[in-house]
Amino acid sequence: GKAIGFIERSQAAATKPFFLYLATHDIHVPRVPHQRFVGRSGLGPRGDAILQFDWTVGEILKTLDRLNLTERTLVILSSDNGPILDDGYKDQAVELVDGHRPAGALRGSKYSAFDAGTRVPFILRWPGRIQPGTTQALISQVDFVASFAALTGQTLAADAAPDSFNMLPALLGEKPVGRDYLVEHASTLGLVQGPWKYIKPKAGPQVSKFTRIETGLLPQPQLYNLAEDIGEKHNVAVRHPELVKELAAKLEAVCANHKSRP
Repeated sequence: GKAIGFIERSQAAATKPFFLYLATHDIHVPRVPHQRFVGRSGLGPRGDAILQFDWTVGEILKTLDRLNLTERTLVILSSDNGPILDDGYKDQAVELVDGHRPAGALRGSKYSAFDAGTRVPFILRWPGRIQPGTTQALISQVDFVASFAALTGQTLAADAAPDSFNMLPALLGEKPVGRDYLVEHASTLGLVQGPWKYIKPKAGPQVSKFTRIETGLLPQPQLYNLAEDIGEKHNVAVRHPELVKELAAKLEAVCANHKSRP
């Protein structure tokens, strides 16, 4: 309700564009759906909370339609991490998953170095500017800073958001390519470049005893071809030692650059 009221007030003032950041708690633990949604999914609190989230998004979109803002508004829907069922709260998310696969074909979960932990849902809608479709461009949420500065004609300070790149053409669907590489951090560090994903060696439990998910930790390097093996089932590091060496050096160089900054 407060989000809708904010949009309505911004439209009534009509003095400048508005920015709304709506961080719903819905499907994050503890999952506590409103009474209107309790029991509606048949899949426990997690399923009910997902229905509530879907309804919330729908209400925002309806408001944009009602105020004739749809064609002029960029809507972004994303998440801070990949999915997880049991995250320390006994809400029967595992028992009532009913065959659903929250991560789809991806391996791992939240907290994992595998892509189910670090790859997130990402939908952009701007009917007046973005054509419907999909993209394979590599983009990070970190790139929002530089991209939206470019969109709004602002100049960032020289020391602001050094890891952010202007990905506006990729975000708007004007170019099929995004950033050259992406550093991932979950349990250990990883680097994605082109179709390849390198996971830095790190000792530790391969399965978390608390969440029962694969951590992605191994004492030896891991290399996956995401174009052919999106489920990260085949570690091909031993077959491509030079590529492993190259990606490991790239990752270390990026880390060293951060440490050298004042």
